[in-house]
Amino acid sequence: MLSFSEFFAEVISNPILMITVALTLGVIFVNGWTDAPNAIATCVTTRCMRAKSAIIMSAIFNFAGVLVMTRINSSVASTISNMVDFGGDTNTALIALCAALFSIVVYSVGASQFGIPTSESHSLIAGLTGAALATNNGFQGINFNEWVKVLYGLVLSLALGFFMGWAICRVIMILFTAVDRRKANDFFKPAQIFGAAFMSFMHGAQDGQKFIGVLFLGLAFCNGQSSVQGMTIPVWLMILCSIVMGLGTSVGGEKIIKSVGMDMVKLEKYQGFSADLAGAICLLLSSVFGIPVSTTHTKTSAIMGVGAVKRISAINFGVVKDMMLTWIFTFPGCGLISYIMAKIFMILF
Repeated sequence: MLSFSEFFAEVISNPILMITVALTLGVIFVNGWTDAPNAIATCVTTRCMRAKSAIIMSAIFNFAGVLVMTRINSSVASTISNMVDFGGDTNTALIALCAALFSIVVYSVGASQFGIPTSESHSLIAGLTGAALATNNGFQGINFNEWVKVLYGLVLSLALGFFMGWAICRVIMILFTAVDRRKANDFFKPAQIFGAAFMSFMHGAQDGQKFIGVLFLGLAFCNGQSSVQGMTIPVWLMILCSIVMGLGTSVGGEKIIKSVGMDMVKLEKYQGFSADLAGAICLLLSSVFGIPVSTTHTKTSAIMGVGAVKRISAINFGVVKDMMLTWIFTFPGCGLISYIMAKIFMILF
């Protein structure tokens, strides 16, 4: 197992590895900045917590999620690492990996400027796929047995998120029909804080593992290995990724909080709790079975399910359409950027 001192020595002595690690940590930071705010959006917009307090809480639970879930079940990280094959030349593979990471940063930061929540999960998958296509000049570098889990995850995050949000909200409405509104709000305020913390924990558990897998893949390439088979993820790597994601979350993401928590559906406290609980349960199930899903898709579809309980017209489909278009263009957009950059990097280096 690679120790932190050995890792640090390799980074200092290998410029390409240094760039790879910097880009990977940059992507993890961007993920914490642009994706993690989804977890606390409902909690903030229903005024259960102030934005700054919620961001700090989310950073802490993101950290815990990465650390705990990777120790329990690291199958999501393995899925990401085994999804593509950049070929036998590990130097070329490392360059391609840098191209994939570069595409994620460009796409995610650009979308965040418009307050549109992107899926770093799908950006990552698209970037890796585009780079693998560039290095292999074809589809032979794609492991379709692992890639198909992404399609399962896409359906699961949208369908199950919507259904769980609708079902939990419906049950809560039935249980609290006769309860005074003020008393109900007194209950749901701390309940929603718990839900946001749970959602933040599961965001770290899902997305943290994905990027640990990428960083681990970069380390393998630098050691002349074309895959991560037989390698064990060290604890220090989990802690490093956890800290960087937590720092990214602490930066904020106020535009995204507004888009997810206010613009799409006007939520009350019990609805916010329903969406948080539904999203977190979906992410927990996905993590246990090693299916990489989008935390953004899961949370937003859960919010739509909650909004649909009263009436479909409660959902602002204009905002939903903008989000859907961003998600649809993620695969070709990030994939194309990654493909082009991989070709350019291979010429330059």
